Formats: sequence, structure tokens, C-alpha cells
Amino acid sequence: MARRKKSTRRRSPKTTSLLNVAEAYAQANVLTSGALGTTPVGFVMGATDLGMQRQASIGGGYLGSASTSMQAVGGGAISLGDIVSQPDQAFGIIQSNVMGNWQGMIVQSAGINIGFRLGKRLLRRPISSVNRNIFKQLGIGVRL
Repeated sequence: MARRKKSTRRRSPKTTSLLNVAEAYAQANVLTSGALGTTPVGFVMGATDLGMQRQASIGGGYLGSASTSMQAVGGGAISLGDIVSQPDQAFGIIQSNVMGNWQGMIVQSAGINIGFRLGKRLLRRPISSVNRNIFKQLGIGVRL
């Protein structure tokens, strides 16, 4: 019986597509803005300010008593440091943000996906020309 020929191994592309990087960043921006209230860069490098603060309130009751309560602060933008330092509170805020923003996030994500596909298809020839005449000549390992 004859020996089988080995199939050639598929190699990963040696270049990075700038359009794919831009699409990935746009999708990450939709996710982080909807769930965390910040950008991807703000999520990684943002301040750790999530916590509880004592809030004094003057009641208008029978005796005009004053009371104190604990109020969450810093929940407008969740950062990676907030998740590490206060995970329970951070995940509660993330859950409420997702429940309030999930429909808009889906529409934005679909719009980005459709827009990039349509743009790549419509601009296929100019993109190919730029890749061939500029980026390939530079040899820097990126393509449009």
C-alpha cells in the first residue's frame, strides 16, 4: 500500500490587519461602555475608586432626627482595580449596567459588524492597492 502524502501545515498570517484590529477595538468599546461605563483603556488604566461612603441625612420626622447610611461611590466607571478590590460590588454594578444596556449593545455590535463587512467589500480594490504598493514595500508586517 502506498504511503499517504503529508498535508502541508497551514501557517498563520505573518501580518497584522489594521482593519481587524480596529474592528476588535470597536467591539471592545461597545462591550466596556455598555457594561462598565468606560473605554477599554479606561478599564485597564482607570482609578480604583469603588467603595462605600457614609452619607448623613437629616430626617424630617417627628423629632427631626438625623441618620447616616452607607452609599456606594465610584460606580460610574468600573476599572480592573475596582473588580479586584471590591468584586461583589463591582459585579453587581456590571450586572445592572448590562441589564439596562443589553439592547443597545446588541444593536451597536451588529452595526459595527455589518459596517466593517460592507466597508471591506466596497473598498476591496483600494485596500488591496495600499497593501500591495505601500505596506508590502515597507515590510513592517501590517496590512490594511
